[in-house]
Amino acid sequence: MTRVRYGARSLDELRNREVEATKVDTWATTLVATYETDPEAIAAVLPPPLSPPTEPLVRLTIATVDLGRGYPIFGAGTFAVHARHEDVDGDYALVMPMTTEQAVIGGRETFGEPKKLADISLDRNGDDVRGHFTRMGTTFVEVTGRVTGEVEPSPDRTRTSFYLKFLPSPTGKGFDGEPMLVYCRRDEKTRTMWNVDGEVILRDSRFDPVADFPVLKLRSIELAERSSIQTGEVVSTIPADWVAPYVHQRYDDLSPVGTD
Repeated sequence: MTRVRYGARSLDELRNREVEATKVDTWATTLVATYETDPEAIAAVLPPPLSPPTEPLVRLTIATVDLGRGYPIFGAGTFAVHARHEDVDGDYALVMPMTTEQAVIGGRETFGEPKKLADISLDRNGDDVRGHFTRMGTTFVEVTGRVTGEVEPSPDRTRTSFYLKFLPSPTGKGFDGEPMLVYCRRDEKTRTMWNVDGEVILRDSRFDPVADFPVLKLRSIELAERSSIQTGEVVSTIPADWVAPYVHQRYDDLSPVGTD
């Protein structure tokens, strides 16, 4: 009998490919916009034990990622607010659109990333740049602009992202176990970078309500070729009742009785 590929695997074959993939340098073309928003809006979306940052900033990333080795290039994005945990500064993602199922499932199950399937584009035509996220028929994020010149690449750095890792209980109430606070550290290298003069456009979406974070002051837009190596760490468990009010951030409300 030929091997049944859904069958049990040997110990040598049991590999966490998601974790392995994040430990390899992968180069991406990234469009990153940073802007100031309403501090009350940021405070409203942060589950304990996260706390508001010293500056009310949003970090918006639209990227195309090349894994090499014959894998197709895919689109990836993040809409994250700045946050703090104890004495650590980082960001807390509200939505992470991805164009492939593989990118969604691995990140959600391994790190607790709030990933969702979406249509993502990032195009450069001469000095004109445009990127967008589209889900459920709405282009809810769009960044457009013109490259104003190449600049010195950012120095190598480590960024910290905060994620909540949990699974809802099959009973429909509570979780399978205690939710966990995960630190995801990204060691980033930048080889080329350009400044962009442009704008961030947010459109209202019932499913991805990032328009609740108005652009009060645009700090910067940059286009870069960047690589990162990602490592995750469970820092602590979190009481379920701290997390329960925020679970809806990760899921689309398809209820027919929802408010339009």
